[in-house]
Amino acid sequence: MKSNHLLIFLLPLIAACTTTPVAQNLNMVQVWTTQPDQKKLLFADTLIWADGKKDTFPTLLVDTSQTFQSIDGFGFTLTGGSATLIHQMGATERNALLNELFGRNGIGISYVRVSIGASDLSAEVFSYNDLPAGQTDTNLLQFNLSKDTVDLIPVLKEILSIHPNIKIMGSPWSAPLWMKTNGNSVGGELKPEFYSVYAQYFVKYIEAMKAQGITIDAVTPQNEPQHGGNNPSMVMSAVQQADFIKNHLGPAFQSAGLNTKIIVWDHNCDNPDFPITILNDPAAKVFVDGSAFHLYNGDISALSTVHDAHPDKNLYFTEQWTGSTGTFDGDLQWHVKNVIIGSMRNWSRVALEWNLANDPTFGPHTPGGCTQCKGALTLDGNSVTRNVSYYTVAHASKFVPAGSVRLGSTIKTALPNVAFRTPDDKKVLIVLNDSNQSQSFNINDGNRWIATTLTAGAVATYVW
Repeated sequence: MKSNHLLIFLLPLIAACTTTPVAQNLNMVQVWTTQPDQKKLLFADTLIWADGKKDTFPTLLVDTSQTFQSIDGFGFTLTGGSATLIHQMGATERNALLNELFGRNGIGISYVRVSIGASDLSAEVFSYNDLPAGQTDTNLLQFNLSKDTVDLIPVLKEILSIHPNIKIMGSPWSAPLWMKTNGNSVGGELKPEFYSVYAQYFVKYIEAMKAQGITIDAVTPQNEPQHGGNNPSMVMSAVQQADFIKNHLGPAFQSAGLNTKIIVWDHNCDNPDFPITILNDPAAKVFVDGSAFHLYNGDISALSTVHDAHPDKNLYFTEQWTGSTGTFDGDLQWHVKNVIIGSMRNWSRVALEWNLANDPTFGPHTPGGCTQCKGALTLDGNSVTRNVSYYTVAHASKFVPAGSVRLGSTIKTALPNVAFRTPDDKKVLIVLNDSNQSQSFNINDGNRWIATTLTAGAVATYVW
């Protein structure tokens, strides 16, 4: 796919050339389209508002009188492997890529997730307090940021130089092995006698990253706490997580004066009872900002189930991977429908795809880690291939910055969509044609109308 990516390198130039005249003409709507056949990839065009609608077409009304959640951002997990591949690029090529990803004239990624210690898409398993078997370090005297200092932290610093306000979430795949019941990187639980020590481990991590100039906006206590088969991984029940938060992690943050958000669950949509159980505990709830979800099982509506049970708490969609055996058309349609439109329509403040980058063999990964996770980018030295999740996220991240607010919009089965008002008072409507034939429709903004058509499986972002 490398031959069709010159357009994306030119996107900053396209944006610079088109933004000013379009903004001056209030009768125009900017449109960016991606087709499943890849003949159009974030293809820029314009439409003109009309005085009336096409009566034979369905209408999508953007209702500015209805407002919902504020948006924190769209992006990916910057895995350890992603950071390694990016950091190994030449300085000029790396700077160009990071500006494309995170810059105002690029696709504007505004939220990243990182692993606290290794994830399964790190080259090896590690924590920030690794000890020989049989040893413990309850005062965490040997704590250090370890292998993150080699690639991840330097890349984060470059990202922050481009996008200083980007928000960063940290999620651990496992506690240090000496804190676990099985002493192994795969599975096991956190030993109760180390709950307070592990809480201090989080504090030290946040403070050490801050000393590097990196603010961790939020943490989850455990990535996928009901999946103990990954390497690394750790199992944690809802009762255990509630205990850890209310008696250890929350008070530790409070004592240290940290305002880092604590976000529970960070696992699939098939178990909304897990976060609800924690939030039903008043002593735990007081320390919890919200709940995070993935969608390898269940339905995206689970986010609304949790919202309805605890409407004062936030929702986050933090992970969904595209696989090496997937297709561009199938993944584009499913991920835009569920990860972007679905999560937003179910109260999420963020929508994150999984790993930002991998090499042509889908590495790096730990022994036993994911061997089929396809990044948004495939990096082969300085060569960059942009994959389907790049476009999935870009259709939101480029146009819906942090601080935007979701607006009401008409629900149509064949045309799932979501609308926003940006901080500079632009309206954004993301529409997917979720059918096997072309769909023509109207967009209504008060008294103005546009008639437009999307081919089967295509996605378009409309901005005015």
